[in-house]
Amino acid sequence: MKKLNLLLFASLLLVISCSEKKEVKQEVIARNDVMTKELQQAKTPAQLISLFKEGNAKFVKGDLTFTDYPKQIMQTSQGQYPAAVILSCLDSRIPVEKVFDLGVGDVFVGRVAGNIVNADMLGSMEFACKLSGSKLVLILGHTECGAVKGAIDNAKLGNLTELLAKIRPAIDSVSSFQGDKTSKNKEFVDKVAQENVKLTMNEVRLKSPVLKEMEDKGEIDIIGGLYDITTGKVTFME
Repeated sequence: MKKLNLLLFASLLLVISCSEKKEVKQEVIARNDVMTKELQQAKTPAQLISLFKEGNAKFVKGDLTFTDYPKQIMQTSQGQYPAAVILSCLDSRIPVEKVFDLGVGDVFVGRVAGNIVNADMLGSMEFACKLSGSKLVLILGHTECGAVKGAIDNAKLGNLTELLAKIRPAIDSVSSFQGDKTSKNKEFVDKVAQENVKLTMNEVRLKSPVLKEMEDKGEIDIIGGLYDITTGKVTFME
């Protein structure tokens, strides 16, 4: 009889446990709101930087907001009001929107190996900020960057040759680096990647009077970030 009672008690605990798990699952509320024109206009560049930092902290912890993507797709089908534009490297290991815990329609994203700028990318940024209301430009590089390694090695391959040449100034800028200046030295590669982000930020200001004027007026901020591919953490350069 005691054995039977113990089995019944264990079964009851299992039922209660499963019930509690179901209740917890039901309590999860999916994020289905999107960036509206009102929300976009109300955000300041400083608020967006804080939002990105908070979102990245959640990404690093694996605590991303559960998002109802189908609903967000429907809600953004009639228009978009992204709050920022992010220029990222082509690298597939950087899921840009997820890195900052963002949803559909929150940001514009441009990608190119080495996160360098050209006239097309600058024009896209101007469209994002001047015409579409984005308040933040983020240049996002990353550690162990293959494009940076290629530039260090002076690699030659079709159109890639010209692209990698745009990273050479970053290599020259860290000429005082003490240590092995090769693509096999992670510290050197990451130092060049960081410098490349800073130089790209300056390129944006130098080659886009539109964005420079907006930054000078406080309408936008132009910042940088370096994504660590081993941790997911972004170190910001403001």
